[in-house]
Amino acid sequence: MATLILVRHGRSTANTAGILAGWTPGVHLDDHGAAQAAALPDRLAGLPLATVVSSPLERCVQTVQPLLDARPELRFETDDRVGECHYGDWSGRKLSELADEPLMQVVQQHASAAVFPGGESMRAMQARAVDAVRDWNQRIDAEHGGDAVYAICSHGDIIKSIVADALGMHLDLFQRVHVEPCSVTAIRYTRTRPFLLRLGDSGELGSLAPRDRGEGASSGRSADGGDGEGTVDTGTGDGDAVVGGGTGAR
Repeated sequence: MATLILVRHGRSTANTAGILAGWTPGVHLDDHGAAQAAALPDRLAGLPLATVVSSPLERCVQTVQPLLDARPELRFETDDRVGECHYGDWSGRKLSELADEPLMQVVQQHASAAVFPGGESMRAMQARAVDAVRDWNQRIDAEHGGDAVYAICSHGDIIKSIVADALGMHLDLFQRVHVEPCSVTAIRYTRTRPFLLRLGDSGELGSLAPRDRGEGASSGRSADGGDGEGTVDTGTGDGDAVVGGGTGAR
């Protein structure tokens, strides 16, 4: 079966503002995110992509646009099923504020029971995303053969949930997975099981370096909403993952 290249969108204005964007309109790539997107064609140059699929949200379409410009022969489609999680009433709110919500502990530790107020459950999010991948696998196989490679540009929580499914990992453990902005994750699907070939490969190692403790450090959080004491921007509190995905290297 096909090999899937999952690309998380480049760093967005919501990422740098510490806001959970969801489907909030007007969220686009910041300057660093645009540079990440501009580098994507070279990073994927060796892959004979059959198709590029994207979340319909602006930050994802912006991320793949340089790739489409460089390879105009590529077929491009959007698919709502790989769009961001519908966070409902949480959309547009500061992650630092959401960290104090009782639901956040459920999102972090028992994601399969999490339902966002006015939005969808994380189980429904994963189900629609995995269904989309399975459908696209069959479509790509039928049109291009079992050795074909295609790309889907999506969002942090969506990609993490697809990875969890590929690994046979319960959704309650998916917050252990981290994918940075414009990172590449590769999954090869076979008749009997998937194989995870790459996870969150961004080519940027800056986010692994220790961060300066700035304003907000007393609460265990850095000013950007990341973990103030750890070495990777993985959360809004000690040991927590960033809902929607972290900001990556600064």
